[in-house]
Amino acid sequence: MSTSPANVRSVERVTVSSALPRTAGELRAAGHLPRSVKIEIRENLLTALRTGSNPWPGIVGFDRTVIPQLERALLAGHDFVLLGERGQGKTRLLRTLIGLLDEWTPVIEGSELGEHPLEPISPESKRRAAELGDDLPVVWRHRDERYAEKLATPDTSVGDLVGDVDPVKVAQGRSLGDPETIHYGLLPRSHRGIIAINELPDLAERIQVSLLNVMEERDIQVRGYTLRLPLDVLLVATANPEDYTNRGRIITPLKDRFGAEIRTHYPLEIAAEVDLVRQEAELVAEVGDHLVEVVARFVRHLRESSSVDQRSGVSARFAVAAAETVAASALRRSALIGESPAVARPVDLESVPEVLRGKLEFEAGEEGREIEILTHLLRRSIADTARSTFAGLNLKSLADAVTDGHPVATGERVHAGDMLAALPELPVLHEVAARVGVGPKDPVGRIASAVELALESLYLTRHIGKDSDDDRSVYG
Repeated sequence: MSTSPANVRSVERVTVSSALPRTAGELRAAGHLPRSVKIEIRENLLTALRTGSNPWPGIVGFDRTVIPQLERALLAGHDFVLLGERGQGKTRLLRTLIGLLDEWTPVIEGSELGEHPLEPISPESKRRAAELGDDLPVVWRHRDERYAEKLATPDTSVGDLVGDVDPVKVAQGRSLGDPETIHYGLLPRSHRGIIAINELPDLAERIQVSLLNVMEERDIQVRGYTLRLPLDVLLVATANPEDYTNRGRIITPLKDRFGAEIRTHYPLEIAAEVDLVRQEAELVAEVGDHLVEVVARFVRHLRESSSVDQRSGVSARFAVAAAETVAASALRRSALIGESPAVARPVDLESVPEVLRGKLEFEAGEEGREIEILTHLLRRSIADTARSTFAGLNLKSLADAVTDGHPVATGERVHAGDMLAALPELPVLHEVAARVGVGPKDPVGRIASAVELALESLYLTRHIGKDSDDDRSVYG
C-alpha cells in the first residue's frame, strides 16, 4: 500500500517542526532573515535549476514551451496569467508552485495574516511585538498552507477578496474607526504566500478593480479605510482565451499590472498525450500502451476536426475519461464472462463515443451526426496506431487464414481464449504480440488484445470483412 503525499507531509511536520525556534528572540539568535515570497521562490528555483532537480513534477508536454516562459516570469518576480483552453493543466501547473516555497516558514502565533515574527504588518501584531519583544511566540507554517485558490464567480464580492467591516467586532465595543474591526479577505490572508484566481475574466469588472492597489501599491482599501499593509503575495491567475471576447474580460488596468501572460497548449506530441493519460487516469483494468495510443490519437483527431468546436477545445480530461471508460468496459466484460485478469481489447474502444460525446461541443449543423463523427475519427485513430505499431510487418498470412475458413469472433461476451483458438498456429501472431510488448507466457488477454488490433487493422484497410450485431463481431 502506498502512502499518500498528504500523509507523508503530516509525518514530516511533526518531526521537522519540533526543533525549530519558538520565540522571536530564538529566531533572531538563529540568524533567520525574512525574505519576500518572490525572492524565496526565485532562490529556490535557481537552486533547482543549478542542481538539475525537476521543480515541475507531474507537468507533461510543457518542457520546451510553457515552462521556460514561466521560469523567466518567476525569476523576474512577476505576477502572471496562464492563458489557455480548458483542460490544458493550468491549475495543475499553478499548484506545483507550492514546491518552490520553503518547506517551513515562521509566523506569529495567532496572527490572522501569517506575518513574519520579525516583520509584523497589522496593528494588532505590531502591538503584540512591542509588548512581548523577544518573547513573541512563533509557530511554523508548512508551504501547503501558503497557497490559496479562488474560483472567480459572478457572486464573488470585494469582501471575499479584500475584506469588510466585521459587525461582531464592532458589537464587542470597538469603534468603526478602529482598523481592527476589519475582517480580512482572502488576499491579505495570503500574505507571504501565493494566491491563485481561476477563470479571472469571470470576476465582475468592479471586483477586478479591487485588485489594482494590491498588485501595484500593495495596500488594501475597505469601506473608506486605507490600510497601508505591505502585503507580500505572488498573484497568479488563469483565463480562457474565449472569455476575453464572450463571457467576460480582464480589465485593461489589471492586465497591465500582470508582468507576464503565458499561453498554455495541449500536448504537441502523441507520446506526451500518452504519458499524461498514464499519469492521470485511474484505470480499473489493464489497458495496453497500444490502446492508450489509440485514445491519444483520437483526441488529436478531435482537436483537428472541423466538426468539433475548437473554441471550447478538447480537454485533456477527455483523454483521461476515455482511457478510464475503456478500462471500465474491460472490467465489465471480464465479469460477464469470467475472464481474469481484466485486460482491455480494441472492442472496448467502442464504448467511448456513446459515453463521452456529451463532453464535446460540436459545430452548428452537426446535430444528429455526433456518433457518426466520433466513430469515424476513432477508426482513423485505430488505423493510425496499427500502422505505426505493425510497420514493416507482413500480416498477409493472418488475413489469408481468416478468409480461408478461420473466422474470428470478438465482443463483450467472447473470451480471449476462444478468440485465439479460432486461429491456426501462425508465426505472425507471435510477431504481432511482440510489437506491443507481449510475450508468449503473458496472460491470454494481452495476446488477444494485440491480435485483435491486427485484425481490426486488416478490416479497416479492407483486407478482411467484418459482420457485427449488438454484442458480437466476426472477422471473416
